[in-house]
Amino acid sequence: MREARRCAAQLGTARAMIREHDAVVIGAGAAGAATAALLARAGWSVAVVERRAFPRRKVCGECVAAPNLPLLDELGVGAELAAVAGPPLERDALYAADVLLETALPAAHDPRHRYGRAIAREDLDTALARRAAALGAELWQPWTVTALAGGPGAYAIALETRGGERAALRARVLIDAHGSWERAPLATGGRARRTAGDLLAFKATFAGADLAPGVLPVLALPGGYGGMVVGARGELTVACCVRRDRLARCRAALSGATAGEAVEQWLARSCRGARRALRHARRNGRWLAAGPIRPGFRPLWSAPRGFAVGNAAGEAHPLLGEGIGMALQGAWLLAAALEAEPAARGDGAPEVHARIARDYAARWRAQLASRVRFASLCAALAMRPRMSQALLPLLRRRPEALALCARVGGKVRALDRGRGSFSFESCEGPR
Repeated sequence: MREARRCAAQLGTARAMIREHDAVVIGAGAAGAATAALLARAGWSVAVVERRAFPRRKVCGECVAAPNLPLLDELGVGAELAAVAGPPLERDALYAADVLLETALPAAHDPRHRYGRAIAREDLDTALARRAAALGAELWQPWTVTALAGGPGAYAIALETRGGERAALRARVLIDAHGSWERAPLATGGRARRTAGDLLAFKATFAGADLAPGVLPVLALPGGYGGMVVGARGELTVACCVRRDRLARCRAALSGATAGEAVEQWLARSCRGARRALRHARRNGRWLAAGPIRPGFRPLWSAPRGFAVGNAAGEAHPLLGEGIGMALQGAWLLAAALEAEPAARGDGAPEVHARIARDYAARWRAQLASRVRFASLCAALAMRPRMSQALLPLLRRRPEALALCARVGGKVRALDRGRGSFSFESCEGPR
């Protein structure tokens, strides 16, 4: 309680509302909302803090690989999202300069979900956050974390709305699920220095595009990479990353162009497959932009900041389209590690949390770390025309090698639940 009062003092009020919880999750994206839903269904008292109102568009490729669809079913949102998802993604493709290669994607083992689907983030995140609330999680949205205090077993979190309303939460467990493009809650120090090699992310949707439904092309581009997919309403989502220096050159060549317009021209000029897909297309609104992205590994736990999940734990280059999958699977791994240690819901001495963190980290690295490394290799090849061109003769002879990349990238293998896992097959609501 002392820590919660300290947070209230930081807010400048002695009357801040203080709510007690087993766990507080910061961020209601795919990772945060899924973690909250899993813990709430297991009987935990959970609060989720999200600073943005939903539904909201987000820079994302929107691909959900087949092994993650059963997880959505178990969370109770599978049928709802299937109704707004794109067609099954049965074909893989590589578009590099004037080369267009295509092959069959490998099917997953679950007979209900053989292939992945495209699901818009405004649909996915809203459904997961709503489900977490239906299972008993307390949703604070839109609220911003303004202060953190305490540690394992006694965290205190101060919140505020844009309108100035203030509150404070107290929790035994703290979970950081801040998403891509967001700074860690109350991060110390200045922002990272800008560099020419920073990767900036863009996304737009198009009507009337010329891409067959069910095809998932990867775009190898000079100074960047991207992907395209047809969604539920027949709209094409184009998402890409471009180096800062490449974007600057593109904008310089198009006097007065916005960054998004320069990216669209760069795609059409650099890649025959993108040019063909967009030749008759009409863009829906403006390009979304975010970044720079920071692929790599993060600490999965620290006493002051709690447990990390989703992109706060580790981020793969978006080239593989595994961001949503890593968020959902990471949520399962963290929830299972917490549920397997009953002492986590007690006063939670630091050694208890450290023990949970070791279990969580071992399982996270075993199942997800290889995707971060493989995505880094693929991104390096895609962004360097000479390197990607050197591989094209092999891929022309053996396009099925693309399917092997899909397997290595996590498109087929299901999550290994391991010990402490739990099922939501008959999940109906909060206990």
